[in-house]
Amino acid sequence: LIEGKGSKQRLVPISGESIKWFGYWMQDRSQLDVKADYKDIVFLNHYGRQLTRAMIFTIIKQLAQQAGITKTVSPHTLRHSFATHMLQNGADLRIIQQLLGHEELTTTEIYTHLDIGDLKQAILKYHPANQEQ
Repeated sequence: LIEGKGSKQRLVPISGESIKWFGYWMQDRSQLDVKADYKDIVFLNHYGRQLTRAMIFTIIKQLAQQAGITKTVSPHTLRHSFATHMLQNGADLRIIQQLLGHEELTTTEIYTHLDIGDLKQAILKYHPANQEQ
């Protein structure tokens, strides 16, 4: 169960591999001194409280820098990449819409930029002028 902007909640399925790694995290998390008000929060800071939005941004920025990524990276970049990878690997746009928690499909379409290679391949594959007679 994920709670997003405006306290909207939705169910998001996760893979078996993700569940395995989640279990590892929960073992590590159990070693923290979790404050009473934050027992149902998954990701905590070293004080046992909920990570702030700013701290999540900082962590992602630092990890990107350590990985040698020079582009500006944010939590939104990861969300955008998720949607783009799902689309490029054949996921239906409406499924991506549900996973991102968008009410309108047009909002999801903004996330799904296509590179020039994708456009070229689509023309070559689907345009009638390129079909063998």
